[in-house]
Amino acid sequence: MGDRENVAVLGEERPPPAAGAAGAAPAGAPPGARGGTAAGVLAVPAGLVRTARPRQWVKNLLVLAAPAAAGELDSPRVLAELAAVLVVFVCASSAVYLVNDARDAKADRAHPAKCRRPVASGQVPVAVAYGTGAVLAVLAPAAAALLCNAATAAAVGGYLVLQLAYCMALKQVLVVDLAVVASGFLVRAVAGGFAAGVPLSRWFLVTAGFGALFMVSAKRYSELVALAGLSGETRPLLTSYTPGYLRFVWQLAAGGMVLAYCLWALEGGTPAGGEPVPWRQLSVVPFLLAVLRYAVFADRAGAGSPEDIVLRDRPLLCTALAWTVLYGLAVAGV
Repeated sequence: MGDRENVAVLGEERPPPAAGAAGAAPAGAPPGARGGTAAGVLAVPAGLVRTARPRQWVKNLLVLAAPAAAGELDSPRVLAELAAVLVVFVCASSAVYLVNDARDAKADRAHPAKCRRPVASGQVPVAVAYGTGAVLAVLAPAAAALLCNAATAAAVGGYLVLQLAYCMALKQVLVVDLAVVASGFLVRAVAGGFAAGVPLSRWFLVTAGFGALFMVSAKRYSELVALAGLSGETRPLLTSYTPGYLRFVWQLAAGGMVLAYCLWALEGGTPAGGEPVPWRQLSVVPFLLAVLRYAVFADRAGAGSPEDIVLRDRPLLCTALAWTVLYGLAVAGV
């Protein structure tokens, strides 16, 4: 075929597919809807998985924090309990994401990136997202009660109540929205302690609480700066904050976290048996460096995706590894 014919074929106007044709979206269907093909059949399940945010599941590793701090990860029983509570929180957090995206579908369509989410784009119907979220929300605490214990089930139930209340109303309440999102991180750590039967140090809870607030407020600060002019459409409450206020919050939280960790590390003291090196106290150094490294991204308004920073920034990963080694030596009593 000659060049002119190629141009003619590429440029010709083709009639729209007939209604009911295979692979065509029915009239009035939301954008992204498909039907009649294998890809169309799998589109909704694939969209549900995407909506459940697999990349965000790394947050659920916080259930390991309390048992790890207590040096209990060498127990097969504890590991089995933690594996169960990890799966439970994957289900619980997925339920929250599904309900949140179903409720925020309209607002997400105004966001330059969130408009591609499966529910906002129409790949997953709103009713399906709500229904799947409801099923997971019922199964998660029931599984926690069956596989772990009543305290863990109560923690999972409390997490779901708070986070679903956030999706429905609390995200519109100034400051409370920050506290509720931060509580989701803290409850994960508490649930891990409950599941493993590990007593929770007051300094552990204070450090985890301030750390969660640091991450959340830095994320909101980054969103507010990055979405200037669009924040009222994508996240209405952001317009009620100022960059200066959110900067103050994450700086205050970072300071509180470092102070609490220092007190926690120093409270351990030196064992009577004569630990040759104060590993717990030395772990303050990489801990502080990790906070300072993360603060670089927060200060540049680049902390909108905390999981990307934690998993991809090599200096931060190396600092975290150094902290893990030092704290591990302290727990082992070397």
